Amino acid sequence: MTDETRPDEAGTEPQTTAAEAVAVAEDDKPAKLRQAVEIKDVGPCKKHIKVTVERQDIDARFGEKFSELTGGAAVAGFRPGKAPRKIVEKRFQREVGDQVKTEVLLASLEQLAEDHDIAPLSHPNIDPAAIEMPRNGPLVYEFEVEVRPQFDLPNYKGLKIKRVVHSFTDDEVAQEERRLLAPHGQVVPKPDGKAEIGDILTADVTTRDGDRVISTIKEAQFRIDKKLAFKDAVASRFGEQVQGAKAGESRVVDVTLSTAASDADLRGKTVKATFDIKDLKTLRLPELTPVFLEQYGVHAADELHELVRVVLQRRLEYTQRQSAREQVMSHIGAAAAWQLPQDLLIRQARTAMARRIMEMRTDGISEEEIAQRQRLLQQDVLRSTELALKEHFVLQKIAEVEKIEINEDDLNEEIERLAEQSDESPRKVRARLEKEDVIDALAAEMIERKSLDLILDTAEYEDQPLTQEDSPAMSSVEAQTVPGEMHDPAVAPPESETPTPAAG
Repeated sequence: MTDETRPDEAGTEPQTTAAEAVAVAEDDKPAKLRQAVEIKDVGPCKKHIKVTVERQDIDARFGEKFSELTGGAAVAGFRPGKAPRKIVEKRFQREVGDQVKTEVLLASLEQLAEDHDIAPLSHPNIDPAAIEMPRNGPLVYEFEVEVRPQFDLPNYKGLKIKRVVHSFTDDEVAQEERRLLAPHGQVVPKPDGKAEIGDILTADVTTRDGDRVISTIKEAQFRIDKKLAFKDAVASRFGEQVQGAKAGESRVVDVTLSTAASDADLRGKTVKATFDIKDLKTLRLPELTPVFLEQYGVHAADELHELVRVVLQRRLEYTQRQSAREQVMSHIGAAAAWQLPQDLLIRQARTAMARRIMEMRTDGISEEEIAQRQRLLQQDVLRSTELALKEHFVLQKIAEVEKIEINEDDLNEEIERLAEQSDESPRKVRARLEKEDVIDALAAEMIERKSLDLILDTAEYEDQPLTQEDSPAMSSVEAQTVPGEMHDPAVAPPESETPTPAAG
């Protein structure tokens, strides 16, 4: 008789060592498939993959399934579990074949992801129903998949970057304050005055490509700003080209047409728009009473001036950051010289736009200005998408190299910051982001921002003055300079036009 305590007497289960647990887990894991993989480049960011799974592994799976069935399958003419193996195989060949095919495909794709650095951008175009399990021989299937571009990063630390700097004058603060208060102002005649920034002109607009008249817009109103965005075009020097004009005079303005213009021959061209000025008005701004100022969270006119300066400074910081970002991307241009497939750009256009909007919101840009900048981005949506995606891939790769990550706490802090800017509750902001399906866009933007911060923190800066090209001040109208339905390049082709997936 011994003093050894028996497991049942101790009231506990036998203890298993960590090594034994790992060994058991390894035994339970399915054996790796023996498969041959051929990967070929078939286009920009696109690979054709052919997989051949050996018959021996397929037969092993069939054997396991039929062994399970033989023990309890109900087959007419036999008691449960008593039917001969060959009868069971014949009776359940189709059902077992579908199960085995599904299991083998899933295991094969998982193994493919583990063994090969493919980094897909979208789901592979595999249709399991189109793949047939052969009676004999290996299972062969093939497909195409869009993948992240592969490139080497050049040195991204210690870059020389030009930074725009500016001290805002009282006149500039007054102009911005006028823009801020314009929705609350009263439009009054300016019969003998000259057109100035902030005024409103009524004009007939005739747009010409050489001698050809493209369109005529009658009696349209335009707020005079540095830039003017039509629905399908941008006049980048609008303010400069109409300033000083009086009612009854004409001004010719350079207009660059969008790549989405309805006439394919005019897309991207710069044409001339003649503004025949019929009337000129100005804004009489509201009285800055304490009650009126409350809506801006201030109590006196001086406080409003300071608020406007903060808005201008925030906009300048955004401009600095965007300029630095463009210079960084220009430096890494050699690494980002790869092409992106057109269908990828089409599908990603809205996602890229959502990311850009999210970036502007996190930088404190107002919703009105975001809408105006969005219109500029939409003027050439595929080009802006391509630039945004290249930035995304480069900054994401830097994040991987530098091991930059964000967690749930980081995301919550960012949502709280957005809530503070919009004067909403964090719960409401999160609900809106989830409804708009841009939580992932926010997370991606945060990682990209951290990568960019790392680059900018090590950069050497050369200050240069702010120019008119750097200014975002812009007004917009719904009028089109080219009549007809605008082309939307971000609309994917019908499903019937998509290629049929290949199968072995």
